[in-house]
Amino acid sequence: MSNRFWHSLILGLVVLGGITTRARAQEMIGPTAETLAKGRSHGAEFLIASQQPDGSWTSEKQPGITGLVTFSLLEAGVKPDHPAIVKALKHLTTFVQPDGGIYHPETGHKNYETSITLLAFRAANTNGQYDALLKKAVEFLRGIQWDEADGADPSQPAYGGQGYGRSKRPDLSNTSFFLEALKSSGVGPEDEAMKRALVFISRCQNLESEHNTTEFSSKVNDGGFYYTPAGGGNSQAGNTADGGLRSYASMTYAGLKSMIYAGLEADDPRVKAATAWIRKNYTVNENPGLGQQGVYYYHQTFAKALTAMKVDLFEDATGNKHDWRKELADHLLSTQSENGSWVNKNDRWYEGDPNLATAYALMALKYCEPKPLVR
Repeated sequence: MSNRFWHSLILGLVVLGGITTRARAQEMIGPTAETLAKGRSHGAEFLIASQQPDGSWTSEKQPGITGLVTFSLLEAGVKPDHPAIVKALKHLTTFVQPDGGIYHPETGHKNYETSITLLAFRAANTNGQYDALLKKAVEFLRGIQWDEADGADPSQPAYGGQGYGRSKRPDLSNTSFFLEALKSSGVGPEDEAMKRALVFISRCQNLESEHNTTEFSSKVNDGGFYYTPAGGGNSQAGNTADGGLRSYASMTYAGLKSMIYAGLEADDPRVKAATAWIRKNYTVNENPGLGQQGVYYYHQTFAKALTAMKVDLFEDATGNKHDWRKELADHLLSTQSENGSWVNKNDRWYEGDPNLATAYALMALKYCEPKPLVR
């Protein structure tokens, strides 16, 4: 990688960050553009260097990881015509299936892999070359949503969700990536797929209401979110003594942003309850409810949710206001390895893989760009 390339990338990100003489006179939020650009470019350097000869990362049979890494590089400012991106997209096209999905034929992760790779192709679709592929992928995702076509009744906990095929039940993580794929494709809250997804998402919240009458809704009732109410219910943070599903942060931020994508406003009781939960549990140092488990996944959904909320200074339950962009960027950059990567010592959900953890970190840093504070 030439010094000229990285000089251009850093310069571009500095300009994007809006650091000008005039802006310096204003009160700024977020990290300095120079610091952020250096960390992002160093992370991108690591990923480009770790790409396998066939264009994949980590495994040639897991397009989800390669899709995440490709998308994160594009989010970090690497251009679609960069050789690493070209090679990665060529590899990902080998997973395009006759039904329009983008997945390994033996996988049980059809929604996850298609949603993630769709984001990568969408970000690289500079001149419409992937229009047909993207249109078919969206229709495929619509077709595998749990709804009446699958025999699901609106009263059933699984209705409206997306999940891993092997587990035979939907979950909030899969459903949130599904909504990101739809949103990136211009699908709005009025769309029936979005409305159905909102039904499922509402049932993943520890909030007893007309939108959640499942057996779990009243047992914790703290406004946070858990993994799924389907298939007997599951929280990766465990159960309470009476069978309640404990809330945890990565799913709470995923649920909150997904509700906003699906059209809920700040005054909706579901949004209010979720916001109250994250105010009580605000931190960038861990994934509340799970500690360091899945912490890099948490960071990227944390950043997306607060961006969706259109909040610059986030006020926690004690009244302290947080420049969350700066706090998140400072934390991530302080944990970046010398070779540019990130890695989680806790290997749950594959975050011990530096390719995956670095992709999540770069996705989070995309939302940390500095800007003038508007009061």
